[in-house]
Amino acid sequence: MTTESTLPLWVQDRETVLENDNGVQWRDGNRPDYSRTNLNLERERKCNHAEGSLNAIAHNLVKTFEMEATFKTDAKQWLSVVADKFRMSTNGGQEYTAQDIVDRGTYNLFLEDSEHYRASDEDFDSSYNLFHTAFPDGFHWELIEVVAGPPNVVFKWRHWGTFSGPYKNHQPTGETIEVIGLSIAKVTEDLKLESVEHFFDTNHFLTKLTSGGGCPVHH
Repeated sequence: MTTESTLPLWVQDRETVLENDNGVQWRDGNRPDYSRTNLNLERERKCNHAEGSLNAIAHNLVKTFEMEATFKTDAKQWLSVVADKFRMSTNGGQEYTAQDIVDRGTYNLFLEDSEHYRASDEDFDSSYNLFHTAFPDGFHWELIEVVAGPPNVVFKWRHWGTFSGPYKNHQPTGETIEVIGLSIAKVTEDLKLESVEHFFDTNHFLTKLTSGGGCPVHH
């Protein structure tokens, strides 16, 4: 079995990546702190993958990518991707570059325009704040299972959080909202992402956020 220390930095534990990631241009000027999020994640996660396993490596790679996509404003400083080649798409839709993610944020690229969310009216900060408010304890992600190995890694995952803050004019219901999906990631020999295709019901959790039992918030 591969030991953690022999793996590339970007497929090690996210905290190890952050401890060793120096000279980075962070979005708010500060290195992100995941201590609170990690506590909630450890309590609520369903899958614990063996260290050095393909499941653990893929899980850690995506967690590093998620962190970089959210907090690193210079795509050339992302460790998890081949920055000049990387492309991301959802449900067979438009392909986006790492710079698109920096500029617009993953929520806007995943969700686009719908009845309950208009990506064209949001920027990175407004979308991040909107969902951080709805899920103040975190909207967590974990890998469930790798279905096929490199170079085209197919994996199942779950995204979930407790709806305990308002979403726009909708009161929180306190329920756990979960999204299940599948992704196909093309990786290089040294395990950097060249592309990721996501497949999931993009309207599922938006419907949950807007059709619960809570009363609307009036301003």
